[in-house]
Amino acid sequence: MMTPISVPDPGIIPHAKLRPIPVSSRGFTLLEILLVMAIIAMASLILVPNMTGIESRTFGAQVREAQSLLNYARRLAVVSGQPSTASLFVNLPDEETVAEVARSSVGQWVGSESTEVLFRDSTEREVEVEELLEITFFPGGGSTGGTLLLTANSRAAMLVIDPFTGRVETEFVDAQ
Repeated sequence: MMTPISVPDPGIIPHAKLRPIPVSSRGFTLLEILLVMAIIAMASLILVPNMTGIESRTFGAQVREAQSLLNYARRLAVVSGQPSTASLFVNLPDEETVAEVARSSVGQWVGSESTEVLFRDSTEREVEVEELLEITFFPGGGSTGGTLLLTANSRAAMLVIDPFTGRVETEFVDAQ
């Protein structure tokens, strides 16, 4: 029988006996540490390239989106027999501007904060687009034409719009 101040008898309670912990089980083995480091190294090989390529993929998606909008406006003009306009915003506009442009446009493209847009018209005059650029396509297949140069960080792409046929061609170029 035990009282509150009594010491347990090691014969009565077998697990109460203190045993020294062997030196070999006092931490992680070298093999366990190397295994964890190898798993972390493999995970970093998978994650790091994906994270560094996000900006490149985002820029490529923006270029494809702009090209798709221009091709859609061209097809719509030819099929409907009415001129159609594609609106390209450099930065996110306010709601009033979007509503005003939406009445006359078949769609809008909005660039990111890091995207710069230059427009070269058919007379080779180049201007930096600060807010809005509208490209109009006509039922006969023509357009206002020109070349869009989109740049972001170290990436650049040219969207060439033929003024006679309205065809849109995309070319990724080295930014300088």
